[in-house]
Amino acid sequence: MGARGSKVETVELTRRFRSHVAVDRVSLTIEPGESFGLLGANGAGKTTFIRLITGYLLPTAGEVRVDGFSPVTEAAQVRARLGFVAETSRLYPDLRVEGFLRFVGGARGLRGKALATRVEHALERFALEPVARRMVGNLSKGYQQRVSLAQAFLDEPTLLIADEPTGGLDPLQQEEVRDVLARLRGERTVLLCTHDLAEARALCTRVAVMNRGRLAALGPTEEVLDGDASLALFRSDAEAAPA
Repeated sequence: MGARGSKVETVELTRRFRSHVAVDRVSLTIEPGESFGLLGANGAGKTTFIRLITGYLLPTAGEVRVDGFSPVTEAAQVRARLGFVAETSRLYPDLRVEGFLRFVGGARGLRGKALATRVEHALERFALEPVARRMVGNLSKGYQQRVSLAQAFLDEPTLLIADEPTGGLDPLQQEEVRDVLARLRGERTVLLCTHDLAEARALCTRVAVMNRGRLAALGPTEEVLDGDASLALFRSDAEAAPA
């Protein structure tokens, strides 16, 4: 695995649910170390797309590769590179922060000194030392999302997928999480799934906009999200660009 992150490639990636095409022939490349934004209105296909990358869903057609590995046939190699942060933190509220991180690390095969070192680094990286002994369920949503980020980094992933990581947070908590993600730029590949244009402008070097499962736009953030005209890309009647 490269020190600056993983490379993600999709070719004609498609996923159907009966007659509904959730992802329609999407082809794109995310370079190692890139902070890449995946945007679109609710129902545009963003979540299905990232589930195809993680291997949670299988494609109907086309392919996806992470550093050349397929999540369909080489799932272990893809999982070894992957960290995932969901909008709704999937945490154990009755565990203390440090205990939760130890539990997650152990479930991923970390033991002994390696586990202790990774937990210590995660607490430091995400500024969780002051709350390390507190119950996860007693933390603010902002701190809980930091814990979610910390667990994603326990095994030093080269690809971090963050699905609406600031959803439901107040403005101060949103800024805290965005600061954490901004510090990762160039250090790891970050795929940020969001419908927040300001968040994408602040964090991403390139973005793709999905509309009805297809790519409506793909390119540098400042070009794709230039002014109010970018809102037209999110409308259901917008014409999607060929993927």
